[in-house]
Formats: sequence, C-alpha cells, structure tokens
Amino acid sequence: MPMYGPARPVEGGLRARSERGTIGEEWWSRRFIDVLESFADKGRLSRGRAYARKGQVIDLRVDAYEVTARVQGSEAEPYDVAIGIDAIDEPTWTAIEEALASQAVFRARLLAGEMPPEIEDVFGAFGIPLFPGASGDMHLMCSCPDWGEPCKHTAAVLYLLAEAFDDDPFLILAWNGRTREDLLASLRRLDSADAAAEADPLEIEETPITERLDDFWTPAAVRDRPPAPPMPPGLLLKLLDPPKVKVRRKELTDVLRPVYEALSGLDEAEQAE
Repeated sequence: MPMYGPARPVEGGLRARSERGTIGEEWWSRRFIDVLESFADKGRLSRGRAYARKGQVIDLRVDAYEVTARVQGSEAEPYDVAIGIDAIDEPTWTAIEEALASQAVFRARLLAGEMPPEIEDVFGAFGIPLFPGASGDMHLMCSCPDWGEPCKHTAAVLYLLAEAFDDDPFLILAWNGRTREDLLASLRRLDSADAAAEADPLEIEETPITERLDDFWTPAAVRDRPPAPPMPPGLLLKLLDPPKVKVRRKELTDVLRPVYEALSGLDEAEQAE
C-alpha cells in the first residue's frame, strides 16, 4: 500500500454532517452504505470517513451513470474520482416508468418527493439494481496511486454521496439515468393518458336516426325496457278468486284451465313461424 503524508487542508470543502458512527439516515442511503461496507477494506473505509468529515472533498457532481469529484490528498493537486454504473437502455426505462405509473401509490409518493421502498422491486422485476449490489456493479476510478477499491479518496466521495441521497432521493434515479424533472413529467403524462382512456360511465352511445324510425316516438323508458318474461298459462286463474259457478259439477277454473293452456301453445307455435 502506498504511503502518504497528511492530507492538505481544504478551505470550503464538502463536509459530512455525521461526526461519528455511521453515515446515512434514510433507508435508501443506508442501503447504499451497507453495500459499500460489505465488500470494501475497513481501513480504507475508516480513512474515507475521516476525509469526508474533514471536508477533503472539493466538489461532487451526479450525472447519468457517473459521479465525479475532486478530493484533496497529500499532494498539491487534488485527485480526480469517478464512480460509474452500467447504463439502462431507453426501452427498459420506458417500461419501468409505465410500471411505476400503473401503481397509484408509487405515483403519489414519487410526485410528493418520496422514495417508496417497493421501488427496488420494480427495478428488480426488469433485472436492474436500483443500488449497486456488489463491487462489480460500480466502476471505481481515482487518479491516486492506490489501486485499492475503493481507495480512501473514493470512499470519502461514496460517503458524501450517501448523504446527498439523504437530502434528495431523486439523485439515485438521476445516477441511473432519469432526472427528477424527466421522471415526474413521464409519470404525469402516463397518468393523464390512463385517465383519458377510461370509459365515461355517463357516455351514451349515439344511434343514427335512420335506425330508430320504427320506435322514434316511443318513450325511451318503454323503448329501452327489456322484454317481459312470458306469462305462464292460467296465471289469471291462480290470481283471481274463482266465481261461484260450476259447469257440470266442475269448478269453472278447472274447466277453463285446459283452454288457457291450449291458447298458450298456439301462441308459441305462431311465434315459431
């Protein structure tokens, strides 16, 4: 491991808010730091935290798929640091946006500036990690002579990046290729398109008047009423009180019932024709 002298002090450098212990407050920044601390050398991480807390990082910039920074070490010139991740192609990003827009809870929380934990599952469904899951998911580069991954300069940038994620979770998405403005514009556009595609429950289908000439003057309440079911034969004989009349000692209703049944059968035959 190369030997270095004390770091040169920096005036107005970026300084971590955390003075001791862990860095990162929100679930997303802690997830990022947990991945970093799972594979990195503990000694370099400790020196990186010290650099971050002393303000040795001069500047830090988050762009699509790359974070760049300058870190002042023991040399006169600051070291250049770059942290890259693999790009997400446009069709995959479009599919991710459609999946996010399809869930009202995602739309609402993202539009409110929040990062729902379930967003990781959406990215995972497309085989895309929202956060780097291992050292191989990040391309770490520093102009210092230390070949360790990460060196203390890169570790300092990663810790400050986690605090930047605390302040603005949309930087995570910007690093993955979508700025806050572009993502929210896509969600609003997709939400509006879905709303326009929904059927209007009050919409009435228009029918040409030439097709309604036969029933044009019929009240709509009658015209659109479904046809009544057929009346069973002899229904009136069951509903009305039988008269006190007998035919050859038989109740009148018993005499009339075969007649009603015969008439009903004749109606069905006529309808069949």
